[in-house]
Amino acid sequence: MNEQSLSVREAILQRRSVKVFNGQPVERDTLMSILDEAKWAPNHGVREPWRMVVACGEELNELHTVLRDFGVAKWNDLSEEDLAKQMKKFITPGAYVFMIVPEDARQKERLEDYAAASMFIQNAQLLAWDLGIGSCWKTPGFLDAPKFRETLGVKQGERIISMLQFGYFDVMPKAKPRKAVEEFVTFFGKN
Repeated sequence: MNEQSLSVREAILQRRSVKVFNGQPVERDTLMSILDEAKWAPNHGVREPWRMVVACGEELNELHTVLRDFGVAKWNDLSEEDLAKQMKKFITPGAYVFMIVPEDARQKERLEDYAAASMFIQNAQLLAWDLGIGSCWKTPGFLDAPKFRETLGVKQGERIISMLQFGYFDVMPKAKPRKAVEEFVTFFGKN
């Protein structure tokens, strides 16, 4: 892994969700290093309530077929040109990470696990950004489709909470405005 070039503050403030990737692959070793470091996310009781299905390199072609089948409605009725346009959003990322968490029957633990996995995702996004790799957390409806879950090997009692796309990009996304802190903070006793 490269030496850190951004401070934590810089990474948080500069990171953007990248939706237009240039198609350059993300190397397996680079992605695995990002995920290995992201595992230091806070998690209750050190349960590490996550597992991932990852595609980069040679697995991408097979994944593209699966994403076409589940993500492009009536793809077999489209012209080659129209299908290529629809598939661009799936083909240009250089790697995919599907985050899977247990669906604990106990609400407190289920929420803790979801929060921990979300922190893992943010860590991964910030670490990738530091290396010049963009990412986007997506939650398409097909993540819950039984056949899609089966294709990824998702077991009963587990849930896919994100389809993370990673990749290199040529155009820096513009920052979208955020609310002022005063709009979402209330001091105790002042409500």
